[in-house]
Amino acid sequence: MKTTLLVMALNEIDGMKAVMPKVKRGWVDQIVVCDGGSTDGTAEKAAGAGAVVISDGGRGKGDGVRTAIQRARGEVLVLMDADGSHQPADIPRLAGPIIEGRADMVIASRLRGGSDEFHGTLDNIVRQTGGALISLMLLWRWKADITDCENGFRAVDTAKARQLGLRSDGFLIEQEMVIKAIKQGLVIKEIASHEFSRQGGVSKLKTSQGWKFLWHIFKEMMF
Repeated sequence: MKTTLLVMALNEIDGMKAVMPKVKRGWVDQIVVCDGGSTDGTAEKAAGAGAVVISDGGRGKGDGVRTAIQRARGEVLVLMDADGSHQPADIPRLAGPIIEGRADMVIASRLRGGSDEFHGTLDNIVRQTGGALISLMLLWRWKADITDCENGFRAVDTAKARQLGLRSDGFLIEQEMVIKAIKQGLVIKEIASHEFSRQGGVSKLKTSQGWKFLWHIFKEMMF
């Protein structure tokens, strides 16, 4: 099976410089970078490294993920952020269970592997608390033992991802993907993966958006 790596980026030139050299060609067959309109040379750096660069159409991360799912050549799609927080060496560990037929989706769990971003600030504490609450809701409603529903570092069977009917344009895409996969009976596994501090740039996910995540999962639980 072939593997496509999708890297999400918006003004992440420092992270892109750090990430791209760490992705070994033997791990993936295609690299797609979804650029959200960067003005710092991120897209040019990605293209220079041999990646196919696409646009999210200005509608956000979710729109970019949906576009990439349709354009991916690989039977396995690995999603990763460009900010340097994800460990490229974990790509084979994410794709492996899908290639071997043991899973349809594999999520890199920061709860199992640790995170440099979950300590020190009120925002990070709120993020961690919100993530734990969402995990409890998944376990209570669907008996799904998933510790890190929100982490964007994951792999999914491309054909099955196309059947999920994803609609979110923004950061809700990760949660929507997991919930719809659960409802469709897909096999979801996790691996322990450490999240490092971002390298340059500014996080696009604001703590105030946490209520959207909780409201979304509440609606999904009811219907």
